[in-house]
Amino acid sequence: MSSESSARSSLEFASDPGAGRSKWVAAGLLGLVIIWMGSGVVFSSDPEPTEHETAEKQAVAVQVKLSEAEPVTQRFVAKGQAQPYRDTQVRAQASGNIISVALKNGAHVEKGDEIARIDDTQHQKALTAAKEARDRAARELSNAKTLFDRGIATSDRVFEAEVDLAAAESSLTQALEALEDTILMAPFAGQLEALPIEVGEFVAAGEPAARVVDTTPLVVSIQAPQQFRNRLTVGEPAQVSFLTGETATGSIRFVGTAADVQTRTFVTEVEVANAEGAIAAGVSAEVAIATGEVTAHFISPAILSLDEKGTLGVKTVDDDDQVAFHEVEISSAGSGGIWVTGLPDKTRIITVGQGFVTAGDKVAPQEADQ
Repeated sequence: MSSESSARSSLEFASDPGAGRSKWVAAGLLGLVIIWMGSGVVFSSDPEPTEHETAEKQAVAVQVKLSEAEPVTQRFVAKGQAQPYRDTQVRAQASGNIISVALKNGAHVEKGDEIARIDDTQHQKALTAAKEARDRAARELSNAKTLFDRGIATSDRVFEAEVDLAAAESSLTQALEALEDTILMAPFAGQLEALPIEVGEFVAAGEPAARVVDTTPLVVSIQAPQQFRNRLTVGEPAQVSFLTGETATGSIRFVGTAADVQTRTFVTEVEVANAEGAIAAGVSAEVAIATGEVTAHFISPAILSLDEKGTLGVKTVDDDDQVAFHEVEISSAGSGGIWVTGLPDKTRIITVGQGFVTAGDKVAPQEADQ
């Protein structure tokens, strides 16, 4: 039993001097690992960037183009429609059957040309009777004056005879006018645009019998907004472009003084020469009227930007290579671009990259090919 007891006591490690050494080694290694992992956070191998290097990193490359303002004529442009200079319905002045039609629809007419004729049989009879009554009244007046000169008739008889003659002459004039009313005539030179009557057809007095249209010149009617009303003057020239491809120079002949209650616009008419009626009435047209001159820049619409308030503008680069935002107004449109006001007379406009920068940003501008 003593030998087993001594063997068991030889296996005890508590009294071994090296028993706790492994614990200290493990703790040391763990500490070194923690220090090593933390060194990557606490210590940095890269030096802090300078202010200049930070600015260089933030600078965005943009393309700019030097632009200089030019004098530009402002124009008011509006769409309208060409209308005849004169357009009227020829109405029958007498009732009766049509006995002749002198022209065909579409024919050119001069003022006073006969278009058609109404049966005048009854009017001829009335004219004959009126002439006979006038002649009889004239003889009665002559006899009364002769008798008065001889002292046989009184002055009252002469006066009555004069009244009768005046009435007879008035009846004769009316009969002549009634006979003339049986002839339908063109009121002015133009084209016979409609002829809804035929020989043998009955027409009543006041009924439309023909339509005559004068398209030399034409009148283009447009609507002018309130802000342009005072810039338009009668007699001022206007450029007119018709939908059919023709262009012409006209002049303002009328500017309304009362605005439309719904649109608040003013009717404006431009008169355009139309030799031989080459341009048909009713054609759509665009009218351009010069209203003044401004100094503006010519840019592409793609350069326009909106700020945080939704204001339309253009971004430029100043001498310090900082972005500036300028509110602009579109003055007019041209071929391939627009004219805008609100920019400095001479400036560098950002043409590429304006969507990536805002006012105050530092940029690296690159000149665009002119």
